[in-house]
Amino acid sequence: MHPLAAESLALTRRRFFGKSAQGLGVAALTTLLHGENAAGKSAPDGSFPNFAPRAKRVIYLLQGGAPSHVDLLDWKPGLYEKYGTQLPESVRMGQRLTTMTASQKSLPMLPAIRRFDRYGQCGRMLSPFLRHTGALADDLCVVNSMHTEAINHAPAVTFFLTGSQIPGRPSMGAWLSYGLGSASENLPSFVVMTSRDRENSCGQLFFDYYWGSGFIPSKFQGVRFRGEGDPVLYLSNPPGVSRDLRRGLLDDLAAMNRLKLAETGDPEIETRIAQYEMAYRMQASVPELADISTEPRHILDLYGPDVERKGSFARNCLIARRLAERGVRFIQLMHAGWDQHNNLPTQLEIQCRDTDQPSAALVRDLKQRGLLDDTLVIWGGEFGRTPFGQGDISNKLKHGRDHHGRCFSLWMAGGGVKPGVQYGKTDDFAYNVAEDPVHVHDFQATVLHLLGIDHERLTYRFQGRRFRLTDIHGKVVPGLLA
Repeated sequence: MHPLAAESLALTRRRFFGKSAQGLGVAALTTLLHGENAAGKSAPDGSFPNFAPRAKRVIYLLQGGAPSHVDLLDWKPGLYEKYGTQLPESVRMGQRLTTMTASQKSLPMLPAIRRFDRYGQCGRMLSPFLRHTGALADDLCVVNSMHTEAINHAPAVTFFLTGSQIPGRPSMGAWLSYGLGSASENLPSFVVMTSRDRENSCGQLFFDYYWGSGFIPSKFQGVRFRGEGDPVLYLSNPPGVSRDLRRGLLDDLAAMNRLKLAETGDPEIETRIAQYEMAYRMQASVPELADISTEPRHILDLYGPDVERKGSFARNCLIARRLAERGVRFIQLMHAGWDQHNNLPTQLEIQCRDTDQPSAALVRDLKQRGLLDDTLVIWGGEFGRTPFGQGDISNKLKHGRDHHGRCFSLWMAGGGVKPGVQYGKTDDFAYNVAEDPVHVHDFQATVLHLLGIDHERLTYRFQGRRFRLTDIHGKVVPGLLA
């Protein structure tokens, strides 16, 4: 084919606008976009905060599969008297159930597996399965009035992290990287680590869009650190390639990319340049970060014995503290294993044993280093579990709880949240919010507020609309703020 003919066939919409650099068409386009570039960028990274932040960074301990608020954080002693009785229709109010319990002939009430204990000077009632967390009760802000519309795992996690149940929007960490910029020269501003229970009792998957950048430039997406091998794929140079040779290759590649960027204005080319440079710096910074052998014995003991196992939740918590020290803006730990439909009596205690001590150790470690005041730690799942049982509750080893989004609990610490308080209340059945409801969008708005961001102003123009993390909803919850 003639080269000119091939060129005409290869002409894309992006190249058309990129090459139409003069004339009335570009003037009209500039007017329509109110001065924004064609990619839709509405604010440069680093243009926030809007006001003085209380937190500089976030560590989000997302417990995938949905921990049971009934068994862990929302004490309802009256349920013991209701054991085995039917959930009243006046309480259920026609709420749809998942296909896993919709066909059950009965919905028998099921109290907490273990009676709660009282912790701290605040007198917080928590499950003895969370005794390490309970020891920090006076530092925690426990929210018992969370609620969501999502009823299945992936849409619910996506809703918490992106503000929409449908994949494709930027995740919370990407929004913060975009708005606040990076505070670290040698590490990404948004890092993700995943883990799961060793019994593989829960089949929930971790999808890339949980830390994706959606329609904003991909340089803001999360970088996933792996538990085995190199923390980041292709971190090590291949045999025969020295660091000096790598530097020369990147310099030449950047020069070619800049020529193309000047020609087309494609923001993804700018992303590639930035990410190649970050990858080069990470070759030196990440191996040192992941090497916990420099930690003193008492710190390793603080996180528990599982800290020695690569890829464990405990080890990820310790690395999260090391990331926070080095200026990483958003650290997202995702741990699967909480989806206890038929193994609640056996698996819940195991799951708490694997996660309780490391979660509490992270808060303690940050506090003793003076980092907790400006680090927001969040612990919670995508929804809660039903206060009625799934399966035969008379079988002491094989029954569980179904998904429940009408009300559930999470806790936060540090970063400007009010310590030693319990916010919101549920009804006597732990089924509906009774006081001070906190919607997912309200939670997102409050997290952004703690970071000095007005959630209505952190926007990105895409397909003719300004999008934001909280969509068109959300309000800051003053009762959660110190």
